[in-house]
Amino acid sequence: MIGLLDSPTIGQVFIDGTNTTSLNDDKVSSFRNKKLGFIFQFSNLLSDLSVLENVLLPVQIAGASSTAEKDAIDLLRVVGLEDQIHKRANKISGGQAQRVAIARGLINKPSIVLADEPTGNLDSVTSQKIVDLMKSMAKKLNQTFIIVTHDREHFGEVDRVITIKDGKAFQGDVPSEMEITAQ
Repeated sequence: MIGLLDSPTIGQVFIDGTNTTSLNDDKVSSFRNKKLGFIFQFSNLLSDLSVLENVLLPVQIAGASSTAEKDAIDLLRVVGLEDQIHKRANKISGGQAQRVAIARGLINKPSIVLADEPTGNLDSVTSQKIVDLMKSMAKKLNQTFIIVTHDREHFGEVDRVITIKDGKAFQGDVPSEMEITAQ
């Protein structure tokens, strides 16, 4: 619901003071593009486009700004891919593709970046690099990341943890009485 891909059956979703449940489909799409960034488990890059072109896609949908290309190159530099800018997306590694996805998720300077299992498709060393990158971007850009993961321990110390277990939400990790033990 935070990603505005589904609507609540009751209640409302507010993002940056906007009641998103009252927006029509066109306004939801526009709001989502401007206020939300997405990072998926699989980077979902368009293989025929270059790394730079993939990062620029959300800007093109929103209506290109005069600084879009410079902003995209700056983000690619920050995620360590300045030397890959003109490569086709199908010619880079999985870890590099995930860093491109992070840059793409940040290009419109969203209020929130939603990351769904952003390390689920990567080896443990690359996963840790992606986690460290997202954490540094959160601090450097004062950016809010909401990360959904089954690999909580991989993320170490974060600002806030909400755990969902059996349909119930808990502040912090799962309470010990909810832990399932093997018999």
